[in-house]
Amino acid sequence: MNIEKNTVVEEAKAYCEAQGLEVVFTHEISKTHLQIISERTKHLPAMYHASVGMLLDRLKNGCYLLMKDGEIVGHIFAHRHTIDKYSVYERSSLWVQKAYRNNNLGLLLMDFLTKKFSKEFLISIAQDQTVHHNNELLGMRHITLKDLSPVLIETLEKLGKLRDEYKYKYYVNPYFESKINQFNKILKSKI
Repeated sequence: MNIEKNTVVEEAKAYCEAQGLEVVFTHEISKTHLQIISERTKHLPAMYHASVGMLLDRLKNGCYLLMKDGEIVGHIFAHRHTIDKYSVYERSSLWVQKAYRNNNLGLLLMDFLTKKFSKEFLISIAQDQTVHHNNELLGMRHITLKDLSPVLIETLEKLGKLRDEYKYKYYVNPYFESKINQFNKILKSKI
């Protein structure tokens, strides 16, 4: 699977180069662009709505933009949740302009963000089968709610991030997976 992922990511990078697309990591986006992204999240059913305020908060963690001639043609953000004294990051607001969607650029953006947060607790919550496949390509492991501490579940519920396991799947990065039992024990002691 790692060979397939590397091949697909390299092909996506080559496509970007051929099309004059650039992937940029930033902590700054204009209010006008944030408003456009917020409206997009409201109108696309596969996306969780993010207000401009939420996007500004997420910008503190940084985001990756896919740019062409100064125009944003794709984006992905890192949403930080605080659970007890720990940060859990969630990939969020992934979008690629329709003209570029069939070229694995969503996977490319996911790969950049997953690598950026490889030493952090990173979770992905999604219902789209393509996102599940991409999570698996990126080495993330599917987990169920029974794998998570009641404190973590309760916090996710408060944040409105806990979803129906029949529709949504939860994936964690290798770092989170390696620490999940320890993390659950620490949180369990807080009950």
